[in-house]
Amino acid sequence: MSILRALFGPSKDEIWGQIANDIGGEFIDRGFWKVDLLRYKHKEWELILDTYTTGSGKNRRTYTRMRAPFINKDGFEFTIYKETIFSGIGRFLGMQDIIIGDDFFDKEFVIKSNSEDRIKVFLNDQRLKELFIQQPQVHLEIKDSEGVFGPEYPPNVDLLYFSCSGLIKDKKTLLQLFLLFTKTLERLVQIDSAYDNDPNFKLYEP
Repeated sequence: MSILRALFGPSKDEIWGQIANDIGGEFIDRGFWKVDLLRYKHKEWELILDTYTTGSGKNRRTYTRMRAPFINKDGFEFTIYKETIFSGIGRFLGMQDIIIGDDFFDKEFVIKSNSEDRIKVFLNDQRLKELFIQQPQVHLEIKDSEGVFGPEYPPNVDLLYFSCSGLIKDKKTLLQLFLLFTKTLERLVQIDSAYDNDPNFKLYEP
């Protein structure tokens, strides 16, 4: 066993490669200058797990993210993330937060959406809520773009997007994150807010 492995445990590449094998995905080493990624196909959707960095020097930070383009049928959008002391302050100052009527979930999460009725229907699924609760860090949202430096999406194609600070190497957490994404996409189809067709848009070309 190498000294580095003994000190820090298995590498990100090793763990992500194991996950790819477990779920039938593909871990892609894109070389020194590009970010490695884990690609997984679920029905007609392609899920991409990768990392990105911001800042430089002492301010350099690494983030783990997962993305999945899909065809948004009705423009439904949401942001769901775990309650923190800062979100509590924001709520006290009047930040909008939707209450779905589940005491535990409402206490643990901040929920925002452009449709209060639809987000309540979306979250009326116990298994889906369990997958949210199981994530140590979760900030899941539907985005129609990634900003001026991101790729340009076709009309009606939006992005299911997760990002958290730090490099996630915990296998169980990542496997549950894939489950959360697939369950979310299927739930969006169930409530008639997404099509299960191929969006015909690739975040990374093979």
